[in-house]
Amino acid sequence: MTSVLVLDVPENRPVVDVAATAETVTVEKIGPYFKVSAPGAIVIDRRATGCRHAVWYSSVAGLLDARITQWDKDAMRVEQR
Repeated sequence: MTSVLVLDVPENRPVVDVAATAETVTVEKIGPYFKVSAPGAIVIDRRATGCRHAVWYSSVAGLLDARITQWDKDAMRVEQR
């Protein structure tokens, strides 16, 4: 399972909301974080989130059995390690 942790603050909420639109993605609350998980890759389109670059590049708080393979102005792709 691929998982990324995102701090639960209003600025990061669009990242979680866009990720949750994928059929295979599940979101659960763990303490002050959202745990976004999927059996395969997680792909989040930056423009769909409406996030500015500063928020986009600071949204990831941690990874669980995952690695970021793309994180640029277009998208974030997190894959299983």
